[in-house]
This record gives sequence, C-alpha cells and structure tokens, in this order.
Amino acid sequence: MGRQMTVSDLQTYFKTHNKIKEQKAHSSKVHSVGWSCDGRRLASGSFDKTVSVFTLDRDRALSKENTFRGHTGSVDQLCWHASIPELLSTASGDKTVRIWDVRMGKCATTIPTKGENINITWSPDGKTIAVGNKEDLVTFIDTRTHKIRAEEQFNFEVNEIAWNNTSDLFFLTNGQGCIHILSYPTLELKHVLKAHPGTCICIEFDPMGKYFATGSADALVSIWDATELACVRVLSRLDWPVRTISFSYDGKLLASASEDLMIDIAHTETGEKVTHITVDAATFTVAWHPKQYLLAYACDDKDNCDRRRDAGNLKVFGFSE
Repeated sequence: MGRQMTVSDLQTYFKTHNKIKEQKAHSSKVHSVGWSCDGRRLASGSFDKTVSVFTLDRDRALSKENTFRGHTGSVDQLCWHASIPELLSTASGDKTVRIWDVRMGKCATTIPTKGENINITWSPDGKTIAVGNKEDLVTFIDTRTHKIRAEEQFNFEVNEIAWNNTSDLFFLTNGQGCIHILSYPTLELKHVLKAHPGTCICIEFDPMGKYFATGSADALVSIWDATELACVRVLSRLDWPVRTISFSYDGKLLASASEDLMIDIAHTETGEKVTHITVDAATFTVAWHPKQYLLAYACDDKDNCDRRRDAGNLKVFGFSE
C-alpha cells in the first residue's frame, strides 16, 4: 500500500479487511498488547501476572509461542525493543522491570525498582528503558548494564511516558492536562504544553516522526506537530476518557479507544473517520502492526460461559478472511 492512498481508498480497503481473529491469551484482564519491531510476534501482559507471546505466520495465523511467568504482580504495560525483535520489557506491580528474550524463552534480567510500576517505554535508540510507578517516580534504566541511570520524582500525577523518535526528548502526560517535555539525558524541563482541560492520559509518536497524539479524560484526542509542538487537529468521536491510542506503521491512521463500545480509526492528516471496530466492553490497549494494517487490541470483556470471569482474550482486526 502506497502513501498516496486517500481517505476513500482507506475506507474501501477496510470494507474488505474488517475480519477479527481472537485468541485466548490469559486467565484475567489483559492490560497491554504490543508487536515486535519486525511484526512477527505479538505480546500481551495481564493482571494474571503472565506475559503471552504469539507468532503471526505468513498465512496470517496467530499461534501461541510461549507464556512467560516470573512476575509476582500484575503486568501493567509492556514494550518491545525498537530494533531487536526478540527483546521485550515489562512493568509490573511487583516493583520490578523484566527483560525477556524470546530466543531463550525466559527472562533475561530482572531490575528491582522502588515502587509498583504502571507504565514503561523503551527509547528508540534501544539504550534506555523508562518506567513510571504509582508514586509518580520515573526510573531510567541503562539497558547495557541493567543499572538504574537516573530517577526523577514528579509532584503531579504522571500518566504515560514516551520518547520522541530521536531519543533526545522525553515526554510525559499528567493529571492537569499537560504534556511535560524534558531533554534527555539531562532531564531539563524544556516545555509544558497545556493539551487538554481534563487529565491527559496517553501519548504516542507516529513512526514517521511527524506527529504525536494525546488522549484525555475529556474524551478528546489531540494530534500535534512534533517539530512545532502545535496542536493541528482534535478528534471528538468518543464519549468516554481516551485510554489508549496507536499510530499505524505509515502514520496515516490513528486508532483510539475508551469505554465506548467502539474503537475509532481516524485519518491522521484530516481527522476523518476511516472505519471503526465494534467492541463489547471497555478497551484499554491498542497497537498497530509495524508493517501492515492489522490492529491488536484487548477489551475488558467477560467469559461467555461465566460472566463473572474475565475473558483474557487478545484480538486482531484487519484480516480479509
């Protein structure tokens, strides 16, 4: 698919590429999903303290490769290395960060941290993992030595954290609707952007480096020019706080989800709706495939046989059959 596809081209494409494949991944709620950088693997982390890894084969079939055990608390967020497709990191409520090597089929290292971790991001240059905890402390881990390089305590609610694509600026969203931008590695405050009237929840950079987007408790998604740090458009099709967002591999599409019973897929350049995915429950994690229009997601849905139990399922949208 070339970059010249128009909104109507994309809308037509998803009329025939709208099938969903579903896999049982966990025994409890899925908190986080993410694709490896080569797109061959999809991982999920869960309240059940495990990490599941699936492979996507050439026939676009998903099959369970491994279940990683070791965390003694909920796995709240995961992220893959930006250029080594076998390395995966996880943040857990057990006050550790773990790095898993899918070639070895086990945990490669465990790094103790000071608090219950809720979010994690791996710098695009692969050198640093940042992890945030419930007490708004962000810890920076050197991935070569597995030692803590720096800790930064914030006096406001830190929600999600992200690097820009060149790994020299560090962004975080906060409870006052702001985006704080720090230089890295000096951690000097460079800018504070007032992004939303409500709590700023999630942030994501587009793979092209042109935009970043934020989702807020005000049910809005704002798209920002990453160079000018200016808001260029706002999406307002959701009614509930925006919990998760993801840009497609080419930056053309932006998925956003909430407690609404649909996942919105927008055209980044115009904000127009391209398509949507109907869901049965709140959606707290979405992730586009790094090379094709396949969107992984997980909802807070219940088991069909026992409505008191979480389904623990992983879903992927965008198949043609």
